[in-house]
Amino acid sequence: MTDRPVLSVDHVSYAFGKKKALDDVSFAVGRGQCTMLLGPNGAGKSTLFALITRLFDAPAGTIRLNGYDVKKKTGKALAGLGVVFQQPTLDLDLSVMQNLRYHAALHGMSRKQTRVRIREELERQGMFERRREQVRQLNGGHRRRVEIARALLHQPTLLLLDEPTVGLDVPSRQAIVRHVHELCSTDRIAVLWATHLIDEIDETDHLIILHRGVVRADGVVAEIKQRSGATTIDEVFHRFTREGMAA
Repeated sequence: MTDRPVLSVDHVSYAFGKKKALDDVSFAVGRGQCTMLLGPNGAGKSTLFALITRLFDAPAGTIRLNGYDVKKKTGKALAGLGVVFQQPTLDLDLSVMQNLRYHAALHGMSRKQTRVRIREELERQGMFERRREQVRQLNGGHRRRVEIARALLHQPTLLLLDEPTVGLDVPSRQAIVRHVHELCSTDRIAVLWATHLIDEIDETDHLIILHRGVVRADGVVAEIKQRSGATTIDEVFHRFTREGMAA
């Protein structure tokens, strides 16, 4: 990778009391790269996202976004970040447009820029015609589309997705997976996607397997399969989470 990483996580550890949630975690995500953070429940994925977004502070290690230390240059670091959390965060009583306008205002976007960007992102999601509808009238898949549009409004360099397809039907899940991969290839955005669903992962994705707070594997899916002797992603996952091996 010749470009500076959009996200770099270096020797990060975190504990809840005596229980280690993350143990010396290091990896990097580059432009145009879809990185899938795969791990079972309790692996440390949500803790890692909380540290990247600065909901928690890492007592050990360094996290940089676009070269900025998230603890020392928080504003500049997080300005380039878009997030879709696992739990829905839209205001159900506001319209789609109102939710997006509020987000744009928080990022200091002008009215003209806001109008243009909302149209662009909602059209990409096939949601522009529903912009005046109250969010509570939308189904789960359409709400997720709005949340992704909102996360991309300010044109971030890194998109964090924390289990974004949980609870959605198969067509909605597949549509979001396709859309995010297209963002990587067309917009060159960097993506870090936390999941426990193996069928969301493509052979060309960058894969990080996190288990019990430790990075067990880090690399392109095809390369990890070759190094480990596994033939499927499912086999890779079970091998690294059961045997505790690393690659």
